[in-house]
Amino acid sequence: MSKNCLEGVYQGENLSYLAFPMGGMGAGMVCLDGNGAFSDISIKHQPDIYTDSNMFAAICVKNRNGNKAKVLEGPVPNWKIFGRPDGGNGLGGRNFGLPRFSCAEFHAKFPFGTVKLQEKNFPITAEITGWSPFIPGDADNSSLPVAGLEYTITNRSGAKIEAVWSFHSFNFLRVNPAKDMPRRDSVRRSPNGFILNQESMPDKFWARGAFCAETDAKNAKVDCAMFRGGWFDPLTLTWKNIESGNCVENKAPTSGAPSPGGSIYVPFSLASGKSITVKLMLSWFVPYSNVAVGKDSPSCSGNCDCDNSPDKYYQPWYSGKFKNAGGLSAYWRKSYVELKKSSALFSESFYDSTLPAEVLNAIGANLAILKSPTVLRQKDGRLWGWEGCGDKGGCCHGSCTHVWNYAQAIPHIFPSLEKSLRDTEFNVSQDENGHQNFRSCIPIRPADHNFHAAADGQLGGIMKIYREWRISGDSAWLRNIWPRVKSSLDFCIEKWDPEHRGVLIEPHHNTYDIEFWGADGMCSSFYLGALKAAIKIGEFMKEDVSFYSKLYGKGRNYLEKDLYNGEYFYQKVQWKGLKADDPTKGCNVGINMNYSKEAAALLVKEGPKYQYGKGCLSDGVLGAWMAELCGLGEILDQAKVRKHLVSIYKYNFKKDLSHHANPQRPGYALGSEGGLLLCSWPKGDALSLPFPYSNEVWTGIEYQAASHMIQAGEVQKGLHIVKAVRLRYDGRIRNPFNEYECGHFYARAMSSYALLQGMTGVRYDAVEKILYISPTIKGDFKSFFSADGGFGSVGVKNGKPFAKFAKGKIEIRRIEYIK
Repeated sequence: MSKNCLEGVYQGENLSYLAFPMGGMGAGMVCLDGNGAFSDISIKHQPDIYTDSNMFAAICVKNRNGNKAKVLEGPVPNWKIFGRPDGGNGLGGRNFGLPRFSCAEFHAKFPFGTVKLQEKNFPITAEITGWSPFIPGDADNSSLPVAGLEYTITNRSGAKIEAVWSFHSFNFLRVNPAKDMPRRDSVRRSPNGFILNQESMPDKFWARGAFCAETDAKNAKVDCAMFRGGWFDPLTLTWKNIESGNCVENKAPTSGAPSPGGSIYVPFSLASGKSITVKLMLSWFVPYSNVAVGKDSPSCSGNCDCDNSPDKYYQPWYSGKFKNAGGLSAYWRKSYVELKKSSALFSESFYDSTLPAEVLNAIGANLAILKSPTVLRQKDGRLWGWEGCGDKGGCCHGSCTHVWNYAQAIPHIFPSLEKSLRDTEFNVSQDENGHQNFRSCIPIRPADHNFHAAADGQLGGIMKIYREWRISGDSAWLRNIWPRVKSSLDFCIEKWDPEHRGVLIEPHHNTYDIEFWGADGMCSSFYLGALKAAIKIGEFMKEDVSFYSKLYGKGRNYLEKDLYNGEYFYQKVQWKGLKADDPTKGCNVGINMNYSKEAAALLVKEGPKYQYGKGCLSDGVLGAWMAELCGLGEILDQAKVRKHLVSIYKYNFKKDLSHHANPQRPGYALGSEGGLLLCSWPKGDALSLPFPYSNEVWTGIEYQAASHMIQAGEVQKGLHIVKAVRLRYDGRIRNPFNEYECGHFYARAMSSYALLQGMTGVRYDAVEKILYISPTIKGDFKSFFSADGGFGSVGVKNGKPFAKFAKGKIEIRRIEYIK
């Protein structure tokens, strides 16, 4: 990777896969590609990856010797030309064959992305800045289904020019009706643009939607009647209009088929050396969906006599805020300037930092996940998430607790939304016995309890309850949820530690989609963290916490003496003498356990399948990482934890994976790429069938381990890992703004936000009103900081700590600076 990529500047082949998400949290997205094109338009509450919707802007410079016209995009990436499912038929009807700029460059400063276009001997250059509102603490304005694009045209010729900027979009919302039913799509005029519209259909209520494109140019002309015809007629005639410099203005047709799409034309004159900026304001309104997951979700598509009302499916937050597309677009027009100003304050605060470029690059790139279809926010405002996105649908439902454990951005940037996740987990998805379904339903409602609870997810949630309390200072909320927290912890104790030894010994489900049998460092460190959280909360409540304290003491002693080999923490596999059934008898409850005759023989020899045993696990002290981030402090001997982290780097980090055998899912990192393996067996005692992802590389775990290393003082080791990740995601092979695992825009990758806390040691405690600064950086530094109430910069200047807020304010009684 070039230094430029680490600093957010992408050129040449690094533009190939770059797609920058724009939109709101839980509102869908439109991507701005590295070459200025639009892609992956996913506004129907489902991802629609790798789809080109034929939406583009263009420029025509008039000249008496012949007009010069180009699409405002750079070269088409090679992978889009051939190798896709429809590539063999020539990509008919796309705009790929239209003239375009030969040089493009992309500059990223989340939530802003700027494309720079130029062409030798062409009279103008262009810059396209795409953005959408992202304002820490302002969850509602950050959840708007909108995107803004500003096209700045600069006259590089030696004379005045006459030109026309234009924008065109075919109606990608159109849904083909059932046989003998009329079409219900249309294109209609809006105050200064057009709306692509699709009405509900008898068998598809969720088809209803509107997409609005408007400009601020007062002299804009709008065409709501694209040429209707067969073959390639609409695009052919649209290009002729562009090339001729015509500013077409037509109302929507009143008879015959609806218009295929709409166009906006803005004519202008520009003196030599001068620039003009045209704003394009996009917004969308899709009030219904066909998304529903859970025990009582509708099983039909709507074409039946059952009760299949829209209320049984997910409806977005904005559908309760606005009545229709017109109301939404009016708010967007009215608020555009102020929302851009506030979003720019965030961006400037975030990037005005002395932290290493790779750290800012990793965090900023993964904040884009919040603008992807991974995140949903239902009508009542509560947050919900997939683990990631498939190409055409969400992947692994339910704000999965053992995955979202890693995501550290939302609790600090949008703390009210993070608290809504805790409310769902403990009040909706937990039964009266304390069992939590680690996958919550959508729409959010009580879940079933027919599967394992997830030890890391459920215990991690208890630590996060403590974190949310300290971030918000909301003790009333804590008192209200505390009985549910105790019920959850007591369930975990009796389920996985019935002998009260302080470690989890009974089989316990976890983020690797299997059950660990016997005590292990990873999940038992979560147990220690949860116990310490309960002790601290219980003491605040003036309750007797002696039972939890004894367990914590026993557990810490066990991990440090019996699960530590001098280099790292490990697992003691145990399957005999437990309350749990023989593994072969319980395989119908697990995922893909399948104990064949040969697997049963392996059980006798090595123990249950899918363990890690004496391996060096990159998540091996994950609970200790979580505890530090949540403000709980150390839960294990710090020297031993540091040795474990050093061992992870020594044994699991590979600068070149060419000689690493991975029979699992190699697409995350392979060949000459570098990465951090989930596990290794440096002592030569590898299991025949270790846990199923052990040979893989996940960015969410790489950032977790890297930030923990940095936090422990191993700064350079952590930064080496971060650089390796961003090298893989430099745009040549993978999208820099789409770190994937089980799906695109994978939530676990938001562990990257922990790099901030790892580098700076900054944490605000709203209960004590104390700002803690404990940096691993030597000397003065400056970093972004966000808390419940405001955001800005913190750091050390001339040896003294400081905090300066760009927006909002929090009460700081004192700054506790630990050098």
